[in-house]
Amino acid sequence: MAALRRLAGFQRWLGLARPAVRGVSSGGKARSAASVQVPPAPGPAHLAPRPPHDHDEEIPVFAKNPDYHGFDHDPVVDLWNMRVAFFFGISVVIVLGTTYLHYLPDNRMQNWARREAERKIKEREALGLPVLDSNYYDPSKIVLPLEDEE
Repeated sequence: MAALRRLAGFQRWLGLARPAVRGVSSGGKARSAASVQVPPAPGPAHLAPRPPHDHDEEIPVFAKNPDYHGFDHDPVVDLWNMRVAFFFGISVVIVLGTTYLHYLPDNRMQNWARREAERKIKEREALGLPVLDSNYYDPSKIVLPLEDEE
């Protein structure tokens, strides 16, 4: 029974089902058969016009549903929509978003630079050279212009 109410609320949320029409009674008076049912308007539920009633009072939403979350006036649909919104807002966005950010490629090449530095250090230590040298290039390989050409 609860699953049927959730399904009806979900269909109403999507605008697929027509709203259930209930008769409105004034106080404890007996209702006639003609005043009990109002035929539903064709089309989506949110576009259907409400029939005018002189004795129709607007009941505050918090009086009907003290746990109102702001999604719908029906308490079952309101709870269902709140859970769906928080599932997608929390679970999907935060969990999948952080996973996506974690597995992004290294666009500044920081990881590559560290691995390359460690490789160079191991290579220089294996050759018996100091880790840092004052000359960036080997001075014996640099070809300087003659003094006459300047």
